[in-house]
Amino acid sequence: MTIETTVHLLRHGEVHNPEGILYGRRPGYNLSELGLKMAERVAERIGGQDITHVISSPLERAQQTAGPLAKALGVDISLDERVLESENLFVGKSFKDGLGPLRDPKVWPKLINPLKPSWGEPYLEIVARMMAAIEDARDLARGHEAVIVSHQLPIWTTRLHIEGRSFLHDPRKRQCALCSLTSLHFVGDEFVALSYSEPAGDMLPAKDKYAPFSAGDAD
Repeated sequence: MTIETTVHLLRHGEVHNPEGILYGRRPGYNLSELGLKMAERVAERIGGQDITHVISSPLERAQQTAGPLAKALGVDISLDERVLESENLFVGKSFKDGLGPLRDPKVWPKLINPLKPSWGEPYLEIVARMMAAIEDARDLARGHEAVIVSHQLPIWTTRLHIEGRSFLHDPRKRQCALCSLTSLHFVGDEFVALSYSEPAGDMLPAKDKYAPFSAGDAD
């Protein structure tokens, strides 16, 4: 008997961040009014699907995104630190003008290796923790669907890994919009396909702001 399972990686909604701070894992960054509406839209669009588990990064913006969906499904939110935002040396700095502290020659030695990357958590470490969480979610929801609410860079890095692509990329070209779903489809334990959708696509700002190199969430 073929058992099909889907694990959806849901990026959180828009965050209130007028200063363009690279907030990373810092507490206190919550969804904006638009971000809350985006989370509600996701719940409206997929709240009727066969989703049995909702798992979230412990950060406020992720839990706020998970809330309406969990309520619509009548399930509890499980927190998983393995799907946290990536670590980054530039957390707390403002990238409101695009480059921010990257203009300072003193930081250039930290940008030596874009494949690792040298300025933050290594891509392979991000992939290892994300894949472990995905496999656990697949097992919990076997024969159904699970949603993991995470962050742009962990989701995108995981996709690059699954598709066998290089980690070296232009962050402006990531296909991982706010409140988007990167859906991983399994037959048994075997990954068979990836699909992508934007339930709140019509609500997106003109562009995802403040995305220098692979800095992670600042929008």
